[in-house]
Amino acid sequence: MKSNFAKLALAAVTAVALMIGGAGALAAEKDLIETAVSAGQFQTLVTALNAAGLVDTLNGPGSFTVFAPTDAAFAKLPAGTVESLLKPENKARLTAILTYHVVPGTVMAADVVKLKQAKTVNGQMIAVKANGEAVTINNAKVTASDVVASNGVIHVIDTVILPPNG
Repeated sequence: MKSNFAKLALAAVTAVALMIGGAGALAAEKDLIETAVSAGQFQTLVTALNAAGLVDTLNGPGSFTVFAPTDAAFAKLPAGTVESLLKPENKARLTAILTYHVVPGTVMAADVVKLKQAKTVNGQMIAVKANGEAVTINNAKVTASDVVASNGVIHVIDTVILPPNG
C-alpha cells in the first residue's frame, strides 16, 4: 500500500512539474522540437517552424535558447497575421521573426536575468529586463523558464516579439 502511494505521489509531482514548465531533466531526452510538441501549447510555433524550414535546425545537435511564444501569444497578433506569414511567399519574413526568438547557446534563467540584451540567431539584439521575479524579453513576459531539452532550453513567453525592422 505504501509503495503504491509513493508511486502515485511521484507520478503526481512529475505531472505537476511538466505542466508548469519545470520539466528540467525529465525533458532532457527530447530535443527542442519534441519538447515543444509534447508541451501542447506551442502548436502554432511548431507549424511556423515547419513552414520556415527551421525544424531540422532545432532538431540538430546545436545548443539553442528559444524564447517560445505560446499559441495564446500568437492569437494576440492581428487577425490574419499568422495565416499570412505561413504562406510560401512570406517565408523570409517568417524566418526572420522566428530566428529573432532564438539565441545561440544554452542560456538558463539564472544567466538571462544578468543580461541587458542578447544577440539572436537573426543577428539582431533583444532587450532583456529583470525586475525582481519578472523577466521580459522586449515586450514579452517570461511565464516559464528553464524547460530543458537535449539541445538547449526553452523559456516560455506570452507575446510574439518582432524584429525592429517591422
